[in-house]
Amino acid sequence: MSADYTIRPLAPDEVQSAVEWAAREGWNPGLSDRACFMSVDPEGFWGGFLDGELIATISVVNYDENFAFLGFYIVHPDHRGRGAGLRLWQAAVKHAGRRLIGLDGVQEEQANYAKSGFELAYRNIRFGGPIVRALANLPDSALATPLTRVTAELEHYDRTAFPAPRTPFLAMWLGTDGHEARAVVDHGALRGYGVIRPCIDGYKIGPLFAETVQIARDLAGSLLASVPAAHHDSEVFLDVPEQNEAAMSLAHDMGLTPVFETARMYTGPAPDIAVDRIFGVTTFELG
Repeated sequence: MSADYTIRPLAPDEVQSAVEWAAREGWNPGLSDRACFMSVDPEGFWGGFLDGELIATISVVNYDENFAFLGFYIVHPDHRGRGAGLRLWQAAVKHAGRRLIGLDGVQEEQANYAKSGFELAYRNIRFGGPIVRALANLPDSALATPLTRVTAELEHYDRTAFPAPRTPFLAMWLGTDGHEARAVVDHGALRGYGVIRPCIDGYKIGPLFAETVQIARDLAGSLLASVPAAHHDSEVFLDVPEQNEAAMSLAHDMGLTPVFETARMYTGPAPDIAVDRIFGVTTFELG
């Protein structure tokens, strides 16, 4: 690699380039992901530049003093196999310090991540299919009501299924135009919530956190019903932890089929979260 290869944090418009690269690689990011993602850690997005041209990207976003998540690890196809990605990786992971780092990596790179100290926790399976088919299997539920703001109860509930507090991110995720959020409250207590958002291709549901599969069904049906009727021929995607058998069954019940998978890995023991409540991962890029 040329001595003119430099590494630095990305400016907001350069982060958009990383999102566009992710779309090109088939990760199908949301239309407003850049602003939402940068709300977590604006200094967590890094790029490798050769003679001033961006040729590699990565994100290592710090959620708190204990947890970080790695994503957007992409080298431009014209510059692969020359060490640009490894140098960027080595520089960017220093941003996490001593934090536990998580990632969702493609299966073929799992061995390389293991060499960097990452341990496999479980697989995540992306399911996809037409919204109209999913709606036919999951009618709208009156039990799911609109969720418009972050409350202390939502923060606490989210924390049971995610390794770190993420209030700024949740505020953006719920409040961004095009995003729709629903919650199920039973006897005054939050029992689950979910968000659906428009993506480059169709829509994604995530997170979808629920205490039971029936609550997850109610949430998914309500979220799908919020999509404008003109878009019901679009596809919806749901990213499911394979070890959550109820979530896998829900995806099949919705008429969705596997289209992609990742390896959820951590640099140490997997955090103590309720994977059985995760019916839909928030995002592969940020955990």
